[in-house]
Amino acid sequence: MTNEAVQPYQRIVQDVRNQIRTGQLAAGAKLPSTREIAEKYGVAPGTVQRALTELRAAKLIFSHQGRGSFVSEGARDADEDSTARALKALEDQVAQLSARLDKIEQGRDG
Repeated sequence: MTNEAVQPYQRIVQDVRNQIRTGQLAAGAKLPSTREIAEKYGVAPGTVQRALTELRAAKLIFSHQGRGSFVSEGARDADEDSTARALKALEDQVAQLSARLDKIEQGRDG
């Protein structure tokens, strides 16, 4: 997927995930403020909030009203688990498509 095809909030999510994965953001690390992130990426604060919502849903960060957002304990492991689940789902889809293709080809040959 090219950068042009990625929504701005998704780019923020990907960057934070990568920073967690590489250890640049450790458990307990405070993320920059919404305003700082918005300025860095040249997006509206609402776009940053959408990215933070997705990161919270993935249990990679948690937020405290008035204090900010922080990297969750085990975020690195949680991200690896979600990647493994996504890969497993893709493997299952490929297997299903392969089985369907085999049936179609058998019907054509038969």
